[in-house]
Amino acid sequence: MMLKILHNRFCDLLYPRRCALCDAVLSHSEGRSGFCSFCRGKLKPITEPRCMKCGAALKEEEEEYCRRCKKHRHEFERGLALYEYADVCEAIYRMKYSGRKEYARPLGREMARRFAPQLREWGIQALVPIPLFPAKQRRRGYNQAEALADAMGEALGIPVERRLVRRSRNTRPMKLLGDKERQINLKNAFLCAQDGVKLQRVVLVDDIYTTGSTMDAVTGCLKAAGVKEVYFVTLAIGSGV
Repeated sequence: MMLKILHNRFCDLLYPRRCALCDAVLSHSEGRSGFCSFCRGKLKPITEPRCMKCGAALKEEEEEYCRRCKKHRHEFERGLALYEYADVCEAIYRMKYSGRKEYARPLGREMARRFAPQLREWGIQALVPIPLFPAKQRRRGYNQAEALADAMGEALGIPVERRLVRRSRNTRPMKLLGDKERQINLKNAFLCAQDGVKLQRVVLVDDIYTTGSTMDAVTGCLKAAGVKEVYFVTLAIGSGV
């Protein structure tokens, strides 16, 4: 045990752990959580009132749905997001485009901690990360949604179905498109690896929710294959919802 502790301390000196939000070097005690004390104190997870469909923060207690969900019918049952995008956008950018895969572990564990009661209530049988197109994943080296799902699955004891859904074509970057263009862009973009899926209730895992187009496309694919209920959780929810 002492040798293991010394080994971990030595590794921390050579490769110091960094805060998953601000990238500051963590102290030994902070390293366990993955967040520096400053970021831990200022982070404000989304709480009630929140949209009953996508989980976006609402301004008024009397509201049930956000502006976007009032206008659009979604295929999924319900969803939750941990933070508003503006609060964690830099961390997400580094995780996706700067090779900081290690951020996914503390962020995914935080998602697991916050969402565990709701996932139990939903009766979730598996976590399904939103897939990347294979060529894009090879260039990046990993799928950030899968890394988040792995951390959640480890913390919650829920299996992660990495191969249940695959991305069949390389779609255009969603951030460049409007609502209608997103729907066209995602048409037939996802395929289920099998027909007659035995799972009844699954939750999709991704880093960001913006309009719901991706969640709807994957939900439609899963329901066509036999899944009865599809929910989602994301690290962040985009602005304007």
